[in-house]
Amino acid sequence: MFAQRIAIAAHAWPGYEFLFLARREKWLDNSLVDLIETTSATESLSALLDGKIDGAALTLDEVLTARASGLPLTVVLVFNISAGADMLLARPYIAKLADLKGQRIGFEQGAVGSLLLHKALDAAGLSMAEITAVPLTIDTHFLAWQQQQVDALVTYDPVASRLLREGAIKLFDSRKLPDTIFDVLAFRADRLGFSRAPAVRHLVAAHLKALEHLTKNPQDAAYRMAPRFKLSPAQVLGTYKGLVIPDRSNNQRLLLGSSPILLNSARNLSAFMYESGKLPHENDLTGLIDASYL
Repeated sequence: MFAQRIAIAAHAWPGYEFLFLARREKWLDNSLVDLIETTSATESLSALLDGKIDGAALTLDEVLTARASGLPLTVVLVFNISAGADMLLARPYIAKLADLKGQRIGFEQGAVGSLLLHKALDAAGLSMAEITAVPLTIDTHFLAWQQQQVDALVTYDPVASRLLREGAIKLFDSRKLPDTIFDVLAFRADRLGFSRAPAVRHLVAAHLKALEHLTKNPQDAAYRMAPRFKLSPAQVLGTYKGLVIPDRSNNQRLLLGSSPILLNSARNLSAFMYESGKLPHENDLTGLIDASYL
């Protein structure tokens, strides 16, 4: 059977890094998968919309946004669930959430950044009108912090670990939002055909093999991953403390069944995004999930 090559995009994020580890260790067959590193999810989405790639590593809200704009995306794998990895960091002179009033807060304009910021402000008893919102894509977070463009920042690793080492204070994180922030592998529905199925299954298997290597040999895996993270091996392992990374059986638990966990989360997230003006309408979730590649 002819197996058609697929192209997928991913930016720097611990949950996606298993794809790059698999490529480095030659567990990912380059003749089947073209893995492209982008600077941000915004760049990945643009490539998807332009038809330059078949799939991408995205957050669930980014998938819902793309679907609402007319690009049908289907989730085939859950990379991770954020359980502390997405966080609001502040400079030392901001000691508590209430001190965010009047401050410049950088965040990525996708629903994850907005959701975490809204929840943090709710906890502080503040509104968006009481802060200065500074929209920033992830690739500009570190520089914006260094150049004193923001007083606080909604961000994630590997940027977050670097900022914490430089004295940033963590005020809020995604542990307050359980089963809400998912990172997934999503494909254009029109690119999930019979000829591409072997490549998609191979990609999923390569990710799971690299994840198993981290589970069984964490020190070795962290050593191999450290150069791309620009962190020490110990710091690499630290970036995974705020993530739940499902293996094959847990992916099946999230994606399968009469009422899949991911589908329920997508329904709740879609409602939030519609109510906060980030979607023109609640998402029709038909075709959102295809667990057959597991």
